[in-house]
Amino acid sequence: MSRTARAFWVGSPGEGEIREGVLPPPGPGEAVVRSLYSGVSRGTEALVFRGAVPPSQRQVMRAPFQEGDFGSAFKYGYLNVGVVEEGAPDLVGTTVFSLFPHQTRFVLPVGALRPVPGDVPPGRAVLAGAVETAVNALWDAPPLLGDRLTVVGAGMVGCTVARLASRVPGVRVQLVDVDPGRADLAERLGVEFALPGDAGVGRDRVFHTSADPAGLERSLELVRDEGEVVEMSWYGDRRVCVPLGEGFHSRRLTVRSSQVGAVSPARRGSRGHGDRLDLALELLSDPVFDALVTGESPFEELPAVMPRLADGSLPALCHRIVYPEP
Repeated sequence: MSRTARAFWVGSPGEGEIREGVLPPPGPGEAVVRSLYSGVSRGTEALVFRGAVPPSQRQVMRAPFQEGDFGSAFKYGYLNVGVVEEGAPDLVGTTVFSLFPHQTRFVLPVGALRPVPGDVPPGRAVLAGAVETAVNALWDAPPLLGDRLTVVGAGMVGCTVARLASRVPGVRVQLVDVDPGRADLAERLGVEFALPGDAGVGRDRVFHTSADPAGLERSLELVRDEGEVVEMSWYGDRRVCVPLGEGFHSRRLTVRSSQVGAVSPARRGSRGHGDRLDLALELLSDPVFDALVTGESPFEELPAVMPRLADGSLPALCHRIVYPEP
């Protein structure tokens, strides 16, 4: 007997709909997963929804299990937590994380499923992609004992970087954002907060995550001489002006990129994508991360919710999508 599944599809820039399709039967080494939750980040996923992926990056920016192509109809997403309904007997009933789009049920190879640790609530596990991104950045630019670090941009990824970096002994972290309301969030994360104009200068390293050129400019002003700015923002098809005049050269500053698509060269010889994701899920045992889930909606409302997330009229860090009971 064939079974159906419902999925969220982007039909054109800024417009989405739920479509029903036939779910293929699982083959050897595959499992059927029923979604419990998925997550929407206001970063990359919002840019993709608005159609802001430049043609040169359409292949690079594909989600691991994306169906359809940018420029036409496609389904996109990468923060899914579900339960295995069918597959190897020892896996049935297991709560798993995968990089699958917003869909009620799906079939994946077992190797693409990562078990969620027992001390991590399924609703919190949707943050695994953000934590994985932060882990990669901190592998790219690891904090040293006693460092003074700044994170510019208190979004989902920026907050995650700040929390993980603050757990390194002796490291002092300041979270910078234009929204004074993020001060309470910084307090929950256990880090200092500052508005851009009040941020501390002479920082050993600055992680920039705001996706705003003004944030990058301020990051260069905050870092110490011969310091490093780690650029984690993705700007889609926008051109960004980087201020390389004034003291950029005389201060011998460095701007480097960090992107989650490939494991950091610092760990690539000993860690794979699965190892990195397992570590991210393990780190989510920290209940402080619950502060990053700022709202939730039923799956059926996603076509109305996604435009509001993309244009900012529905403020969010991570917005959680809840799937119906079977």
